[in-house]
Amino acid sequence: MTGTNSARTPLAGLAPAQILETLLLAADAAARETLPRFRSPLAVENKLADGFDPVTEADKQAEIAVRALISSRYPDHGLIGEEWDPKLSDNPCQWIIDPIDGTRAFISGVPVWGTLIGFMVNGAAEAGLMAQPFTGETYLGLPGRTVYRRGEEEIVLRTSAVTDLERAKLSTTTPDLFVQTGTERPWNALRSRVLQTRYGLDCYAYCLLAAGHIDLVVEPGLKNVDIAPLVPIITNAGGVVTTWDGGAPEEGGNCIAAATPELHAAAMAVLRAG
Repeated sequence: MTGTNSARTPLAGLAPAQILETLLLAADAAARETLPRFRSPLAVENKLADGFDPVTEADKQAEIAVRALISSRYPDHGLIGEEWDPKLSDNPCQWIIDPIDGTRAFISGVPVWGTLIGFMVNGAAEAGLMAQPFTGETYLGLPGRTVYRRGEEEIVLRTSAVTDLERAKLSTTTPDLFVQTGTERPWNALRSRVLQTRYGLDCYAYCLLAAGHIDLVVEPGLKNVDIAPLVPIITNAGGVVTTWDGGAPEEGGNCIAAATPELHAAAMAVLRAG
């Protein structure tokens, strides 16, 4: 559920194979910058005067590489990235990039970070990729299908069939996010209703939801680059992703992803009551 018009042309007339190839080539370009720097001595900058929002040379160089690759193939498309200013365009097509989603995990040597790249048309996320080059895993969402790739393996993904909160496996990156955004009360209400809660997975949690291993991901205060590339991975596997007020998630904010419409509705009711 992304709040977009079903009558749209999903890929703006571009062939799915073209978009797929671009996503994969862009992920490879990013990996050439991130992998050599992972689990190595790194200078870490803090983007915040109050708090901690880390960025490394790996983030910056990976985004530069992805932007160059996409611009070489689609010079008139817009670009939105985490680390550099947006490239504005009158073209309805935009690419959205988070070169390392989970920089805290990256600088800690934990392989749950990923490169996120999404393709949007008129603000709606139509295709997306999460690549984890250290484990060799790629999750791809294209109209009508979500697939998992690792080496020669390719698996079509579907979300779980869980509809009840009491059976749901829930994830969020850290409970600190809810304290920082003043949303701990609805979070605690939801957390108390589910089967179990797992922390620290960043973008990986949404991909595990698409694969049927996690049933619910709830996070506040997301940026557009944090969630837009993941939307096609979730929805084309059968999941539902919206903001907490039921709106389109591509611009970020407080977001919820669920394996089924029923589970989404149940979790939304708790969040609203909380």
